Amino acid sequence: MPLFRKVLIANRGEIAVRVIRACRELGIKTVSIYSDVDRESMHVKLADEAICIGPARISDSYLNIPSILSAAEVTDSDAIHPGYGFLSENPQFAEACIKSRIAFIGPTTENIRLGGNKAKAKQLMKRHGIPVIPGSDGQLSDKKTAIGIAKKIGFPIILKASAGGGGRGMRVVHDEMQLSQALLAAETEALASFGNGDLYVEKYIPNIRHIEVQIAVDKEGNAVHFGERDCSVQRRHQKLIEESPSPTLTDKLREKLGKYALKAAEALRYKNIGTIEFIFDKDENIFFMEINTRIQVEHPVTEMVTGIDLVKEQIRIASGLPLSIKQKNMRTKGHSIECRINAEDPFTFVPSPGKIGFYYQPGGPGVRVDTCIYSGYTILSHYDSLIAKLITHGCNRKEAIDRMLRALNEYKIEGIKTTIPFHKTVLSNPDFISGNFDTGYLERVNV
Repeated sequence: MPLFRKVLIANRGEIAVRVIRACRELGIKTVSIYSDVDRESMHVKLADEAICIGPARISDSYLNIPSILSAAEVTDSDAIHPGYGFLSENPQFAEACIKSRIAFIGPTTENIRLGGNKAKAKQLMKRHGIPVIPGSDGQLSDKKTAIGIAKKIGFPIILKASAGGGGRGMRVVHDEMQLSQALLAAETEALASFGNGDLYVEKYIPNIRHIEVQIAVDKEGNAVHFGERDCSVQRRHQKLIEESPSPTLTDKLREKLGKYALKAAEALRYKNIGTIEFIFDKDENIFFMEINTRIQVEHPVTEMVTGIDLVKEQIRIASGLPLSIKQKNMRTKGHSIECRINAEDPFTFVPSPGKIGFYYQPGGPGVRVDTCIYSGYTILSHYDSLIAKLITHGCNRKEAIDRMLRALNEYKIEGIKTTIPFHKTVLSNPDFISGNFDTGYLERVNV
């Protein structure tokens, strides 16, 4: 079955550049879309074609489904890659692509719908024998139900948005007196962020490890997992540093986690690339958390240890080709770490848009930079502050850390503030170096 002829990338920034590179290596033509303030972006310069789809506001451009589909039709694109964020997990967009006879490079609309409803996904995992965090069976109907569940599982509890992500629509509740206010706040935030105020409740487990497994399933149902990523270094539920493999998993736990991930993929009848996310408590109990139905920001660390190009794999699967590798042949080599470089103050995390002056990115053995910026480029205030991903690979974790510190010291971005100093601080911390960290680590060490 032939690959696509031309792919429109319904995104911007570093992920759009990443998809362009994968397409070029596969011999596929690319189309970039851009808003009227994004004309000088790298993804516009690198694509074979580029088309403006509207003004700066994302609802008028990067979230404007009719404009994106019109751009695909005008450029005669036969597939759309959504990247991450924006419309990547919007089932209506995936469905609209299919109705327009344009392939959607991602999972099925059913996969996306279920992945977007975390309460239903949790119910499905429970039915298939995958451990889940104690809590509500589905969405909360009212405060009385929430109180009943909280008394059964015990405080503290955490309220979560069914359609949520990124820490929005989430509240930790320590006693019954806090519940009414927390329910209202979580529902209001969820509705504003996702257009859906539905909530569910779980037992709040502090000091967890957040570990996820990358999976891929072709159209014939052949599945493979690519090992795990540890994403426990977080600030307010936002991942900042990721690595593969996890520095704390035993071989026995790693094997169990892989089996759970493949079992989850089978339960979901999943297709294409996705990530099954889990948490580990202090006693090393594993619990399913959610399914992400897209390529993730942190995918490069998996690519570095497996040698598999996950974006190419997405494209091949969507075109109808089988997986390029079988589980029995999967091997990982060495250790990889990713630091997300944001245009933000390194300690207050306040966004720092502006024009970049001098720019120099690191290189050398085991260093990769996924970015969209260059000298003279202006970081816009309209969009996400992620400007680069710095990834290192070494024969072991120590070498990956040493290379990361070397690369961070080489990285020069003048004219704006970035989170490079923050990453230097974390990578030099004895607890991080020893692998002694969890999702509450940054708050405890006051980094």
